[in-house]
Amino acid sequence: MEADYFGAVADYKTILIPYVEPPVQAGAPGPPEHYRENRVDLNSLFLEHPLDTYIWKARGESMFPDIKDGDFLVIDRRVVPKPGDVLVAMIEGRHTVKRLAHRNGKFLLMPDNPSYTPIPIDPDDGIRNCGVVLYAIHPLRGPYEIRGSTGRLQ
Repeated sequence: MEADYFGAVADYKTILIPYVEPPVQAGAPGPPEHYRENRVDLNSLFLEHPLDTYIWKARGESMFPDIKDGDFLVIDRRVVPKPGDVLVAMIEGRHTVKRLAHRNGKFLLMPDNPSYTPIPIDPDDGIRNCGVVLYAIHPLRGPYEIRGSTGRLQ
């Protein structure tokens, strides 16, 4: 799985969207209540290190089902990766999105899709960690396209 770079989150203005309370029931319907609507800044809600966070668009199927082709990945380069984390790594001049694993004393970059093979990390060469993927954002209503470099959805 590869990714397309959209730039640092800090390059974009504050994004305010409505935030509704209380939380919506994902199981059986909850009792009728009076709902409140506030505005919430997505940067402050989701980003611990805004200046070290950026968005890439995922390409490929190696991280399916958690990350789908076309998902937007929110990546924090300040987070230190640990086994189990999904990260963007540079290997031999190419970027890839994989899950970091530690097995039998060796580190591997693991795809979530079993149709793909793990990538062993050479202890002498290592990899360049470009950041830990904190969120994968994808539509639930079908595909979308990016218009220009602004990141606006069509």
